[in-house]
Parts: sequence; C-alpha cells; structure tokens
Amino acid sequence: MKVLLAGTIIAGSSFSAANAQMAKWDGPTTGPKAADSKTIVVLAGDLKNGGILGVTNGVEEAAEKIGWNVRVIDGAGSISGRTAAFGQAMALQPAGIVINGFDAVEQQAALETVAAAKIPMVSWHSGPKIGCDAPGGIFANVSTDAMTVSETAAEWAVEDAGGKPAVVIFTDSTYQIAIDKADRIKETIEKMGGTVLEYVDTPIADTSARMGPLTTSLLQKYGAKWTHALAINDLYFDFMGPALAAAGIAGDGAPKAGSAGDGSEAAFQRIRTNQYQAITVAEPLNLQGWQLVDELNRAIQGEACSGYITSPALVTEEGLKAMGDSNQFDPQSPYREAYAKIWGK
Repeated sequence: MKVLLAGTIIAGSSFSAANAQMAKWDGPTTGPKAADSKTIVVLAGDLKNGGILGVTNGVEEAAEKIGWNVRVIDGAGSISGRTAAFGQAMALQPAGIVINGFDAVEQQAALETVAAAKIPMVSWHSGPKIGCDAPGGIFANVSTDAMTVSETAAEWAVEDAGGKPAVVIFTDSTYQIAIDKADRIKETIEKMGGTVLEYVDTPIADTSARMGPLTTSLLQKYGAKWTHALAINDLYFDFMGPALAAAGIAGDGAPKAGSAGDGSEAAFQRIRTNQYQAITVAEPLNLQGWQLVDELNRAIQGEACSGYITSPALVTEEGLKAMGDSNQFDPQSPYREAYAKIWGK
C-alpha cells in the first residue's frame, strides 16, 4: 500500500507509528489575528452524513476558540432544503458562510447572491477543485485530495482480493466530486487487473430506503462473484448490513465494504467490530472544521488563502485497535494550538 501524502496514516501495525509522525504541525503558522465578534453560518448539506456532521462539530469548536457565534442550518439532504437554507442564511446577514458538503454548482444562483452581498464563503467538499479560489466565488474549498482517497480505497480492494477483485461501485451523480471519485475508483481497479461488476448511481440522501433492496438485488445478480463494495461515502454502508445479514453473510464476509471517505463514527464502529465494513479512507474532519474557520477569518480580513491541504488516512480494524477507543480520525498534530496562536487566542 503506497504512502499518500506527508503525514498520512496507513494500515495495520504501522497505524500508531504513522499517527505519531503527524505530531509535527504541517499547516499554516502565520495569518491574521482573530476578527472580533463575528457571526457565521454553516450550511450543512445533510447532518445525517457523518462527514458533514464531523466538520460542523469542528467549526463549532474552532468558533468557540476564536470568539465567534455559529448558526447551523441543515439542508436535510435535498436540493430544495439547501436552497431554503441559503435564504435563511442571507436573512441572518452573517459575516461569513461555510458551505458544508454539497456541490456549489447546484446552488449557483444562491452563490451569486451571496457574492453580490460581499459575504465571504468557504466550503468543504463543494467541488473537484480544492484549495484557494474555488468556483462560485468560494474563497477556499477544504478537502483532502479526493483522487488520492479514491485510489487508496481501490488499491486496498485489489490487495485484499489477491489482485482480482470483482467490485460494485456506489456513487451519486448529483455531485460532480462523487462522479470524479467513482470514476477514479473504477479506473484504478481496472488498471490493476480487477473487474468492475457494476457502477451504481444512487442518491446518497436516499440510502436508508434504497440500499437494502439494492444490496439484495445485487446479491441475486452476482452471488459469490461479488467480492468488494466500494462507495464514495461511508453513508452507503449505514444501511447495507441488514440485507447482507438476511442473506446469511457474516460481518466479515464478502462482499467486503470499503469507503473512499469520509471516516464517520458509524463507519469506525463497523470496522472496529468487523460488521459489514472493512476499511474507510478517513479525513481529519475536526481539523478541517478548524481550517474552515481560519480560512474564513482570512477572507473576512482580506488576507490570502492558506492553501493548506490535509492528509487522509486508511483506517482498518487493526489500526483502530492501535488507536484505542476513538471513533474519529483526529491527528495528533497540535492543530488547535497552531490555529489559536495565529488568531492570538
């Protein structure tokens, strides 16, 4: 398994050692002091999504440290809900907006309204371009490298299957980044000699209703041929287990599930207990919440984007045992102290 980026955690017994290597902060060390007494709004795409929830928690924690107020508005997993959330946000006249976990293209008209009002925007997973000056007038789009995340999940499946996985990929064409991630998974699997049995486009917001029947249908279609299920988000596997159990498949049986993001608490619990998920490629969600607040502080004060890109981690059952009781990938680096120092807090 290749090492991803500086500071990435990798699988197995090296998990703890790699995490210890992350003790040195690799993010920004300079920037503007904290702007006083700001109110910001987090527009959450869907708080049922563990990644979005984790980032929201990080924003709230960081905002408390910097001395800002936070209002969280849940788009509840629908386009209409997210459109309404923008309207509510504008009514609050915030100092800044965090777009959390949905494609900016979907809400282009709303983004233009926010930009016209000169309200700074930052985002988490708002599109394929990460870092500074993202499309839609977004100051910074915070994410790990999504293509690296996808390649890591695909490479795990190939290695786990002894070079010949037969994979079903789950994605959601509502989001361009989800399409790009799934395409890279498919490309990597096929390039390494594996087989993609099916490429399934099903809305992530409807997984609770769709994944049970869909899993049963795929089992009937492919049977024992299906070795691995790979998805662009852990949420797909929140509702897959009961259908597998009903088919008589053990928690550690095939198809083995692996997720290319984001490292939800539910996913960690499944991996830890060997129940219908084997790995996730996790993002440092809490850290990313702090980064969003820092980027927004820079935007509010007319400073440059930091350009920091966080590193993901391949999380396995063995790695979680080395972590202890934690069900979140939270790097040992002193990021809280580093940002607090920048802000003068």
